[in-house]
Amino acid sequence: MLSGLEPTNCTVCCCTLANKILMVVFMILLIFAILFGNSVTLAVVFGTKHFHTPQGYLKASLATADLAVGVFVVPLSVYAEVSLLINGSTPEWTMRNSQDLTLHPCIFIGPMFAGCTLVSITTIFLLTIERSIAVVKPLHKESVITKKRTSVLIVLSWLGSFLLAVTPIIFSKDISLEYNPCSRMCNYAVGGNGFPSHAWNILLLFPVFDFTLLGGTMVINIISFSTIRQHSKRRKHLAEADSQSITKPTFSDIKAARTIGTLTLAFTASFTPIAVFVVGNVIGNEWCNFSFFAFWILATNSCWNVIIYSVRDQKFRHRAHQLLALPRGKNDNT
Repeated sequence: MLSGLEPTNCTVCCCTLANKILMVVFMILLIFAILFGNSVTLAVVFGTKHFHTPQGYLKASLATADLAVGVFVVPLSVYAEVSLLINGSTPEWTMRNSQDLTLHPCIFIGPMFAGCTLVSITTIFLLTIERSIAVVKPLHKESVITKKRTSVLIVLSWLGSFLLAVTPIIFSKDISLEYNPCSRMCNYAVGGNGFPSHAWNILLLFPVFDFTLLGGTMVINIISFSTIRQHSKRRKHLAEADSQSITKPTFSDIKAARTIGTLTLAFTASFTPIAVFVVGNVIGNEWCNFSFFAFWILATNSCWNVIIYSVRDQKFRHRAHQLLALPRGKNDNT
């Protein structure tokens, strides 16, 4: 999301040979963490009947989006930076943008990263709604939240997210894709004559869309947690017969809502630097060093979900441990 391909000064990631090596090691470790963590998540969800639920499907969608970042996005950066280490220069395509080179790799990788980020935000929003219904309206959970409806919403979220991801390069000739020398990643770039405000308005669709969904997610989480708090108070003060009312959310629903709340906070924290960076670009700041940290903090978020599940979901943790342990007979798929 930087404007153009001007050469940049020495940045924190690549000032010295040691920094370059550390950066490449970090990228390679991140690939392994993303692939391992999200593969475990998909194995747990699809290999365990207990997780064949609307919530499980949404977690699988989130893991797939994160897995795509580790398979497509980060490896391209590793290839470019390893080439720089070995040959003393990056590949020729890193010096040109997608308007100058027809088969530019960033034409695919840039929208892939943006689309997967949008899918993650949309999926977290859907997870929050699913858990909110389970907590606030437990009697309506089974009738409102179905596997078929969830599957349709997942497909729509992927289609809508990637449509939005390619919108900048479709609707503005001033926007291209480049391998940015600051972020060390494929980004949208604004070129053309002057400082075309309409191009920046299109790029601002990303933070506006993301923070609208994240804001809605926060509000829904607040409602859910308020309900959980009221339920906890009733359990302490009401009679035993009342506390066992079927209209109250189950313990697993409450715990799942708290897990989704943690996911929301983690993603909000990882996405906020990108939004700040985009707004800074709009008002004319390049923030080269900051862009590196902003984009790679967001990329790192792709390996955090499995950690959050493992810490907060005992059933997930138990099943993941079974899958990773040495085989001792038939697996328990219940």
